[in-house]
Amino acid sequence: MIKMAENAKNHPPYFTNAAFDIVAIAASAGGLNALIKVLSTVPAEFTAAIAIVQHLAPQHPSLMAEILNRRTAITVKQAEEGDWLTPGTAYIAPPNHHLLVNREGTLSLSQSESVRFLRPSADLLFESIAPIYKNRAIALVLTGTGSDGTIGVKAIKKMGGTVIVQDVKTAEFSGMPSAVIQAGNVDFIVPLNEISSTLVTLVMGELLLN
Repeated sequence: MIKMAENAKNHPPYFTNAAFDIVAIAASAGGLNALIKVLSTVPAEFTAAIAIVQHLAPQHPSLMAEILNRRTAITVKQAEEGDWLTPGTAYIAPPNHHLLVNREGTLSLSQSESVRFLRPSADLLFESIAPIYKNRAIALVLTGTGSDGTIGVKAIKKMGGTVIVQDVKTAEFSGMPSAVIQAGNVDFIVPLNEISSTLVTLVMGELLLN
């Protein structure tokens, strides 16, 4: 914790042996299966933090963190106010709460107004990350209906970050990935079964070569 606190003075803290510090993931319909596929092969020593917005029914508690945590080597937890972003940990937005990243590398939860009828909103997560992590941020858009994430990835790209979108041919629901692709702010279009290895290569590429 001392190292984390000292590193936080850099605003934001950069993680060791990581080309990117955060991977922000957006998913909606079909998201649980897609997230299991992506996270199940991410190694425990993954050197970036992961923040996830999955559209969920607002009136019910979510078991998604527990389900994913049993299927991956990294730690998966439901995000809590004030959590420090930590490498090898994935934080999921609770139902009916926006998930935001703060400048010092902590998380905030908000029940502010829904964005296009959605809370949590991928757009808000991406937009909170973009000015802080700049070229050390990855945005990933997976299966889903609607167009959440389209505005947010524009902010990620504008600040030098990298955008990955699930190939619509492998998406259970094509709305969200199609909307982002059509907006033209995409670096990589990747089939679902190749997304995990793509993330590991981007984040830990130099480390893996050593």
